[in-house]
Amino acid sequence: MGASGKDSGSSCIICSNIHKKTIHYMRCLKLCSICLEVFSDPVSTPCGHNFCKICLSTYWNNSQDCRCPNCKETFKQRPDLKINTTLRDVVDEHKKKCHEEQAEVVCDICSEGKLKAVKSCLVCQSSYCETHLEPHLRVSGLQKHKLIDPVKNLLDYICQKHDRPLGLFCRDDQTCVCLICTDGEHKNHNTVPLEEETEEKKIELLKAQTDVQQMIQDRIKKIQDIKHSAEFTRVSLNKPLKKFICYVFICFINNVVEFSDLMRSVERCQSELLEMMEEKQKAAEKHDEDVIKDLEQEITELKKRNIELEQISHTQHHLQLIQVPTSLSYAAIKVMDVTLDPDTAHPELILSDDEKQVRHGGIRHKLPDNPKRFDGYPIVLGKEGFSSGRFYYEVQVKGKTQWILGVVRESINRKEFITLTPVKGFWAVIMIIENYYLALGDPPVSLSLSVKPLKVGVFVDYEEGLVSFYDVDNRSHIYSFTDQSFTEKLYPYFCPGLNDKGKNPLIITPSLLDYISHNATRSTHVPICLEVFSDPVSTPCGHNFCKICLSTYWNNSQDCRCPNCKETFKQRPDLKINTTLRDLVDEHKKKTLERQSEAA
Repeated sequence: MGASGKDSGSSCIICSNIHKKTIHYMRCLKLCSICLEVFSDPVSTPCGHNFCKICLSTYWNNSQDCRCPNCKETFKQRPDLKINTTLRDVVDEHKKKCHEEQAEVVCDICSEGKLKAVKSCLVCQSSYCETHLEPHLRVSGLQKHKLIDPVKNLLDYICQKHDRPLGLFCRDDQTCVCLICTDGEHKNHNTVPLEEETEEKKIELLKAQTDVQQMIQDRIKKIQDIKHSAEFTRVSLNKPLKKFICYVFICFINNVVEFSDLMRSVERCQSELLEMMEEKQKAAEKHDEDVIKDLEQEITELKKRNIELEQISHTQHHLQLIQVPTSLSYAAIKVMDVTLDPDTAHPELILSDDEKQVRHGGIRHKLPDNPKRFDGYPIVLGKEGFSSGRFYYEVQVKGKTQWILGVVRESINRKEFITLTPVKGFWAVIMIIENYYLALGDPPVSLSLSVKPLKVGVFVDYEEGLVSFYDVDNRSHIYSFTDQSFTEKLYPYFCPGLNDKGKNPLIITPSLLDYISHNATRSTHVPICLEVFSDPVSTPCGHNFCKICLSTYWNNSQDCRCPNCKETFKQRPDLKINTTLRDLVDEHKKKTLERQSEAA
């Protein structure tokens, strides 16, 4: 493994030892559970979880204590967040691959001095320069071929099942299909031409870009406000000294005390006041500097996102806008078009005709009893359940004074009043009274929200055991149930609370969240043993190693330092498994075994 001394440390630099052949696409790159996007400047908490640096900084800035958003472990001191180099390289490699796919395409027919292609033919599965494209423009049979702007990987535009061009997009399954697919497994599905779907995606991208630009302006204004308030703070801190001077002057002119006593009092108190004022001033300035630093970092990240949106919105390649691997670094999830199931609705609930709204009617209606109907709490479920994958939906709660939202397992008790906890099959967040929110755990967790949500997003990762809630308009994380174990079908869950004079129903709304990233690349090798990570752990400086490798290295060293950057730690860090890297490694090993089996 590792040994003490300079030589063993220098042998741990990964870049000079790992060949390109070790770089593989990782099919299941983990997401930041705060923003639900692929990591941007990923950092690791001492408990082994990972987040975007900007997301975690913002989360902590808006929290009363410093705890992990995932497992809720509390840290006595706020960790110094440093970039996790391995995860950063994973994301960078993914972006690099995306750029390579957009590289210049050359003519497949030119024998020497290949010219730049001007079109690609999906039928011939070849790209042509202006000269060799001429037959497709002249010959009647070739004129019927599907021509697109030149692309490097033409196979991506061909249906692998029917060997036909992917000319349609199935909105039900969120995937590209060929014409033959619509006669088979996609029969009666909502399919549209790729061009039509592309135009809609461009509109959504434009809106997202506008939102990002507004967020940049909001943060710039906030920095200006902080700087303007700094002078006011300094004036406020001078008030105690001014009051004291006035008090001394009044005492002196009224002969309350002797002049010598006044001078001693002034000298004693002046020193204390000045010291107190300096401490408060420094604390205020430090706080302002930290907030401004975080805001400037947010602005930098938002500007990157704005550029990325700008580039993608101008691409002429339909699949780069529609398909997951090349779009915005978002991973695929299914955005649910939720409709409410009237067979499950409590007798006091009233559903709209389109089954998208629910309110409490205040009167119990006579309805046919069935095993699916709730008789205890005023609850209704969504019609569609799910037992795998990632799912997301949004609900408008604007104007409500009570509501409960979440997911439930299929076998829950629907006939009695029971405790709404994960043990009983409920994963939900509740607003009991206006501005008082709870996550219905065991025990319930009180939630402090700076802004009252108008629309709530619910995200479920079935395999990960994750249920997360988001304030959609404020773009902030509300709460997450993590490390849950799902063994049966889950259903969206809605409780509108008691009757609000028939107004303000819960409304299921369309979502602009269409996909979040699902792919990334990069080898996951540790720079001590040069093998794939085994039980990966992260150091405070952002580097990653096998747990046993790093432990052995430190056991054989006189001091506790990072084998990569040589940063020394005063106390030996408590090594906890980095869950994201562990899952990346597991996926890498699985893929390797699959390839070996195929080769055999």
